[in-house]
Amino acid sequence: MTQGLGRGDALDDATLCARLARSTGDILTSIRTAGAPDPLLVDSDGLGKSGDKVAQAWIARVLSLHRPDDAILSEEAEDDPSRLDKSRVWVIDPLDGTREYASARNDWAVHIALAVDGEIVESAVGMPEMHTVYTAADYREGRAKADFGELNNRLVISQNSTPQIAVDVAEDLGMEITRLGSCGAKAMSVVRGDNDAYIHAGGQYEWDNAAPIGVALAAGLHCSRLDGTPATYNEPDPYLPDLVICRKEIAEDLLASIQKFL
Repeated sequence: MTQGLGRGDALDDATLCARLARSTGDILTSIRTAGAPDPLLVDSDGLGKSGDKVAQAWIARVLSLHRPDDAILSEEAEDDPSRLDKSRVWVIDPLDGTREYASARNDWAVHIALAVDGEIVESAVGMPEMHTVYTAADYREGRAKADFGELNNRLVISQNSTPQIAVDVAEDLGMEITRLGSCGAKAMSVVRGDNDAYIHAGGQYEWDNAAPIGVALAAGLHCSRLDGTPATYNEPDPYLPDLVICRKEIAEDLLASIQKFL
């Protein structure tokens, strides 16, 4: 087992979150560059599906060893309704941006988040092609510092779809639209200061945005639904179709513009 994730390693939640994101990213990178660690897990569904399958198996195995009493909500596993009876739920997307991963792009990510009573308390977004893992704990505890730089008036949206409300807001506020793949890639681009805001509408689930929102909040960004209310997790229906992540100094104007088009 990957160093630091064996049965005998006692890990706090933040460390487990970060190591899972990094190790899963390493596994996924190895599948793309040197073949899968277990050829039996790679099937005819293609590179993206194989990555999803191997990453899910790894994360499920590690959590079963380290947090056997916690529930898991994952894009790549059947939803177990018993999670609703649990206070602690790991909300994960083993490979966010499957299309980008399979297309040899770099804007895919690994999402690991822990929700306690509906609130994200630990989170990590792994960006393997950037050799980076962004964690809420690093920002919260001062090991990382958000340096957004000057406002650049850029709004990032999906590479694969164009939410009309994002187009309307960009025109209303005179913002330039940019595009990226994974939700994690888009959210972390705001954390880095590459873009001022990220708007999504039209379909996501809790696993798509739990980890990105957790990290973005810890970095000092505004995060909410398009109507300004906070996102909550471990809901009976995990569908969570819209969000906005942005610099706090533009949040009021951005939300006011969004309300014009809801």
